[in-house]
Amino acid sequence: MSKDKLTYAASGVDVKEGARAVELMKKHVKETYNGDVIGDLGNFGGLLRLSGSYKSPVLVAGTDGVGTKLKLAFMMDKHDTVGQDLVAMCVNDILCQGAMPLFFLDYLATGKLNAESAEQIVKGITDGCKLAAMPLLGGETAEMPGFYGDGEYDMAGFAVGVVDEEKIITGASIKPGDIILGLKSSGIHSNGYSLVRKLFFDQLGLSVDTFIPELNTTLGKALIEPTKIYVKPIMTLLSEVNIKGMVHMTGGGFYENIPRVLSEGQNAKIKLGSWSKPAIFDYIEKVGNIDLEDLYGTFNMGIGFIVIVSPSDVNKTMELLTEEGETVSIIGEVIDGEKGVTLWNA
Repeated sequence: MSKDKLTYAASGVDVKEGARAVELMKKHVKETYNGDVIGDLGNFGGLLRLSGSYKSPVLVAGTDGVGTKLKLAFMMDKHDTVGQDLVAMCVNDILCQGAMPLFFLDYLATGKLNAESAEQIVKGITDGCKLAAMPLLGGETAEMPGFYGDGEYDMAGFAVGVVDEEKIITGASIKPGDIILGLKSSGIHSNGYSLVRKLFFDQLGLSVDTFIPELNTTLGKALIEPTKIYVKPIMTLLSEVNIKGMVHMTGGGFYENIPRVLSEGQNAKIKLGSWSKPAIFDYIEKVGNIDLEDLYGTFNMGIGFIVIVSPSDVNKTMELLTEEGETVSIIGEVIDGEKGVTLWNA
């Protein structure tokens, strides 16, 4: 019995399309390079010299993905923003220890590679890297036929930063009476999308193209708004203010993230209504039958990043953040009590 000649392309992997995707990506990746990058794109490993004066440099690393927010990108066939989400989820984490971002790596896996879509995804990643002032030092694009559905993909990212050991921020110096400042989020960011999809698409039967008057846009556009990157304002703040603790408001919302910087016997007393929420959260509260604990235990509820300082540093901190274009509010204080978070209405 004769058999057709078997090729890699026949198995579903198009090496030529992969090479074309890399060529399309190159111009975006090189836009993130700084003077510390050594060599060019395409080496087996990315090279970066560690510049700057550090007494005892400590590397801080973080890795994350975008979660089911990618489903929105598939539904809308819009792939140029989720890359920023990927960078934000990693770099905002390492920022909490006071680390200056050094470089980013990405991993993109898909069932069938489309060079133009891959270019848009990587463009989003490089947009995020520029906002974080760090190079995209390397990455991997994997074509995995039979593993992902048609038009589907997944992403993971890896960020590395550096901080002097004596300047690492751990939250250990936080004490009762310290003030909790919240920086406004751009929207839902990249957590809670399984609940969001259940509410809007399964229960309410809406679509990404549904125009929502309360949002003044379509539901899809409101939901796919990329995660905000806080590197620039926080780097400015670190050089001017004694920051005691920082929190990236990700999965687990208020209840899981804030206690990560508190010591035993400390409670974060959060004043509801003390900040202006993006309209999407008011809409979720209006149409969703969701308990307060689930809302604040799932979403950032309009606070994307938290800074904790002593009362004497509040005014200067707020002034600097405002000058950096941030919307910042006093949202609570640290009190004596069981380690955790208490929500209260004034």
